[in-house]
Amino acid sequence: MITVLVLMFLGMLVGFIFSKQKLFIKIADKLCTLAIFALLFLLGINVGSNEKIVQNFHNLGVQAIIITIGALLGSLILALITYKLFFQSKK
Repeated sequence: MITVLVLMFLGMLVGFIFSKQKLFIKIADKLCTLAIFALLFLLGINVGSNEKIVQNFHNLGVQAIIITIGALLGSLILALITYKLFFQSKK
């Protein structure tokens, strides 16, 4: 856990130092997006190759769908609130 925190704060420090260099920020943004896509793809491979999950997929039921939709909607709503509070320019 300490490794994750150190890496995060190190990234924040590097981001703060290079925040004025637009090319660096643009490249970092694209790399971050690619990393997220790669992680999602690898997670899909891991889930798809797990026989227990695939065999019991029908047993997941409506509760799993409701929890997923709830988590998604909650994340979207909180992201919108965060954007409006901190990132949207005030007129």
